[in-house]
Amino acid sequence: MHVLQAAEVNVDWVFAYGSLIWDPDIDYARAELGRLHGYHRAFCVRSSHYRGTPEQPGVVLGLDRGGSCTGMAFQLTAAQRARSIARVFAREIPSAAARVYLPRIVRVHLHSGLSIRALTFIADPSTGAYAKLSDGEIVARMARSCGIRGSNMDYLFNTVRALDSHGVHDRMLTRLEQLARQHQRLLASGERG
Repeated sequence: MHVLQAAEVNVDWVFAYGSLIWDPDIDYARAELGRLHGYHRAFCVRSSHYRGTPEQPGVVLGLDRGGSCTGMAFQLTAAQRARSIARVFAREIPSAAARVYLPRIVRVHLHSGLSIRALTFIADPSTGAYAKLSDGEIVARMARSCGIRGSNMDYLFNTVRALDSHGVHDRMLTRLEQLARQHQRLLASGERG
């Protein structure tokens, strides 16, 4: 199977569904909410670098098959397009050996009514990093995981806050946030008791 490389990407948009929403780290001229059909946002990717360690892996978002996902579409600046695409690839696929996502060009329907083609990264179910976990397993893993980009809990909370700021309320994320905050309260009360 051919895996799309950064140099082959010929689109002006990037579709973000997780941390890229609140930490895009790319040069863009415009950002707009958009919906991607055929994939949904899911905590289905083990993270042993950014949000965990090999000994204590975290779990991060991926696009998994089925349903739909509302996220942010970023229109790249023409002058920095190639550089921004290379940066997104380096962030999402730091090495061939560590690949957990498949880069894809997808059709995204913007809230303004436009339909655009955008680069995004879907979870690769053929890797050992792909995992279907229960809500309890996700929160337990998040509670004990931290990597070079910070705590796994902060990743969840920042994503919920970023989507909320755009008027997007993701039921799965809201449910996980409530469980995570409950978990934190139980830990805090246990430490004091």
